[in-house]
Amino acid sequence: MRANRKAEWAYGGGAVDRNAPLVMLIHGAGMDHTVWRYQTRYLAHHGRRVLALDLPGHGHTPGPALKSVEQMAIWTAGRLGDEAQPASIVGHSLGGLIALELAATEPELVTSLTLFGCAAPMAVTGALEKAASEQRPQAVAMIIGWSYARPSRLGGHPEPGFWQTGVSARLLERGLTELGTDLAACREYSGGATAAAAISQPTLVIAGKRDRMVPPDAAAALARAIPGARFEVVEAGHMMMLEVPEAIRRLLVDFVPSA
Repeated sequence: MRANRKAEWAYGGGAVDRNAPLVMLIHGAGMDHTVWRYQTRYLAHHGRRVLALDLPGHGHTPGPALKSVEQMAIWTAGRLGDEAQPASIVGHSLGGLIALELAATEPELVTSLTLFGCAAPMAVTGALEKAASEQRPQAVAMIIGWSYARPSRLGGHPEPGFWQTGVSARLLERGLTELGTDLAACREYSGGATAAAAISQPTLVIAGKRDRMVPPDAAAALARAIPGARFEVVEAGHMMMLEVPEAIRRLLVDFVPSA
């Protein structure tokens, strides 16, 4: 973990090659950079320089949380501008909307775009948003129940003894004060269609076949709205980076430019 002004991020460990192609990973609502733990180190040791951000108010980056996707994209552009190097942007859910807005409004900063579990518009149920805005634990239970495919809730993860849903629940509980703001930002983001049509960078959209937060049909609609976008479906739910990490690594390594 490194700190830069008010931003914190993970870089995957090892020596940092500043000449390697840069990859920036942006987490989803109520989460932090640790959702990318199975991808950051792998990418960093396979010809990329990695920045997995904590957004304001999340993880170790001081708050308050920003209230709109547009504000988050501006903040992310500022952080990326500090690197003086364009990046392949990888975003999950809310992070995907931020990546989409960033690629449309600051195209010179983005070399490619990978969107996980993302749709625009992104529907948020009223019951979930209300529970999150009131910081009630029911919001965490709803997200976990809708995010993980049934096999992932039963075990069998490549990392022996890893309790996927429990770890994600603890992460959401830590981010519960920001979760309502994040979900409202997702629901209120109305610029997705305009942003999608403006994308000129190579784009990969990845959906979880059993995702109940962002169903595959909604992700496919976003892919169709982005000129030339490639669409892939993996056997997982919304938290596909944790559920099927090897499949996600393969997709990223094949798509994201390397040295």
